Amino acid sequence: MSGKAEAEKVAKVEGHIRERLLAPNFWHLATVGADGMPQISPMWVDIEGDHVMVNTAIGRVKEENLRVNPNVSLSHHDPENPYDRAEIRGRVVRFVEGEEAERSMDRLTQKYIGEDRYPWLLPGERRVMLLIEVTRVRRVVGVEPFRPGVLPEV
Repeated sequence: MSGKAEAEKVAKVEGHIRERLLAPNFWHLATVGADGMPQISPMWVDIEGDHVMVNTAIGRVKEENLRVNPNVSLSHHDPENPYDRAEIRGRVVRFVEGEEAERSMDRLTQKYIGEDRYPWLLPGERRVMLLIEVTRVRRVVGVEPFRPGVLPEV
């Protein structure tokens, strides 16, 4: 493991960002494919203990990407103010299959569309719950400032 990876700390999801995760907001999940190209999917999300939770089907591109490279970024913007945005970075630390994954999908279904069971399950489809350990949380409202040292001193 590189020094950079070891230096990453687990971050807490609190306050306004936690509220956004608990509400039925769509988030965009970014992964990186084996070819190095980004892949982004709109996702239903929730909180599972200390982790951010998403659910997908085994065999989806995002699931395959994350088995090779577990690093993710999730982003969300406030529908009433698109200049109020949040980003969560982290890594998938658990892939949970079977009944527990199915229950988590049903929980997301209740949250997002008010139905008891996920209605779009295809024959033979198997669900997987992805638990994301959060390493960075940030919120930007308005224009994002530059990092220190990028612009010349005025």
